Amino acid sequence: MGLSNYLPSSRLIQPGVCTSSTRPASPFEGQYIYETDTNRTLVYDGGAWVMTVDADSPPALELIKAQTVGSAVASVTVSDCFSSTYDNYRLVVQGVVNSQAANFTFQFSGITSSTYLMGGTFFNYASATVTGYGPAATTNWAAFGVAGTTNSHICADIFAPFATTTKAMFSQSTSTASYYSFGGTCTSTTSASGFVLAVNAGTMTGGTIRVYGYRNAI
Repeated sequence: MGLSNYLPSSRLIQPGVCTSSTRPASPFEGQYIYETDTNRTLVYDGGAWVMTVDADSPPALELIKAQTVGSAVASVTVSDCFSSTYDNYRLVVQGVVNSQAANFTFQFSGITSSTYLMGGTFFNYASATVTGYGPAATTNWAAFGVAGTTNSHICADIFAPFATTTKAMFSQSTSTASYYSFGGTCTSTTSASGFVLAVNAGTMTGGTIRVYGYRNAI
């Protein structure tokens, strides 16, 4: 008995071919599809569609961890996100609302010494003023981003957090009130596998923290 007795002819001609809006409604684990509108091949892992990696051009960033902020918290600890697999990382914080105007702070897990140096500027939208910022060494990056009373966002690169060498960061952030741009170093050579994101005043509610690893090579 041929396959045509079990599958419609269209499936024999184009098995698994669809668009991003016409994916199988009830996929099975391990099912592959090809989307003609995105030119992506995906596999269903039992809970979500995951893009398969092209050996010639793998994604430059790989999502390592996604963590929600919670409700009315002063700090969030993100553990086990740095390792020897990647040298450098991208940190994306999206949609955090703080109870009052404040700054985000960043501290590597296990590095609480006064080894954090930073500097940069912040721009106030209402007054159109630019202010410089450059404190002495502190126990964290004290102005890692702007924490506003409406949605606040951060995009930051973290360099060599897991290595036993000096660490660094470049951070940009925005809320509806202002924009921050900062860079800094941490001279501690202690290896860090995680970090604490906090605010220097008030409490945070909502939003997501995502950590991505930069792929070094194919």
